[in-house]
Amino acid sequence: MRDELSELLAGVRKRVDAELARLLADAPGDGADPGRLREAMRYAVLGGGKRLRPAVVIAAAEAAGGDAERALPAAAAVELLHAYTLVHDDLPAMDDDDLRRGRPTVHVAFGEWAAILCGDALLTEAFAALAALGPAAPEAVRVLARRAGARGLLAGQAMDLAGEAAAAPDVAALELVHAAKTGALFAAAAELGAIAAGAGADARARLAAYGMSVGVAFQHADDLADRDQPAHAPAARRRLAELRADAEAAVLPFGPAARQLVAIARSLSTPPTV
Repeated sequence: MRDELSELLAGVRKRVDAELARLLADAPGDGADPGRLREAMRYAVLGGGKRLRPAVVIAAAEAAGGDAERALPAAAAVELLHAYTLVHDDLPAMDDDDLRRGRPTVHVAFGEWAAILCGDALLTEAFAALAALGPAAPEAVRVLARRAGARGLLAGQAMDLAGEAAAAPDVAALELVHAAKTGALFAAAAELGAIAAGAGADARARLAAYGMSVGVAFQHADDLADRDQPAHAPAARRRLAELRADAEAAVLPFGPAARQLVAIARSLSTPPTV
């Protein structure tokens, strides 16, 4: 399945990057770029990344009987929203990071006010991208807004910045932060794929549950690789296997069509060796 996952990610990266470049390209009549805002947006989005969240969108759409082309606007929207979170996370008032993907972060390269506006603009573009889903767009907007808003992703970021992850007494408390901060966008990605495919309520719920399990596993794996949360590392390693099982169980009814989703889940369930 590793080869299949590599093939999926390579294909998604090529298609999604082309769509993102199209969405962020200067249009006739745009005129000047005040503060290099549009340049900063392209810098933030097109500077690398595995495109794992868009891959979840595409794989979920195909598992639900849809196709990659139909799901492409949702995949692009998820990546635009993810990029906005990274730009804002890196700001001095939050994580204060100077490097992202081996390059200066947006606020280092363009200035803090430009980074704030860049993130705002990418968030706006994310919802604009969903308009291409046609009749499915209103429901897609509702789902992404709910998952990315003050009861989802932003709540998780607030919990993290308030020290709730660092102070978590056990792995269950830690996962409350992980579910909001990271799991919410993965859950949105999977459910958006289902919406793009025209799937029913049961398929949407199953795929959203899959995405949540994968998102929490992703954050555990990331923490283990970075040696964050060392007190919870043994429990986090155990949880990776459990979350993989949960993710696979959620998509079992889709049969062979969910093979790519299973490959993604399995790629996150092996603890780092360092």
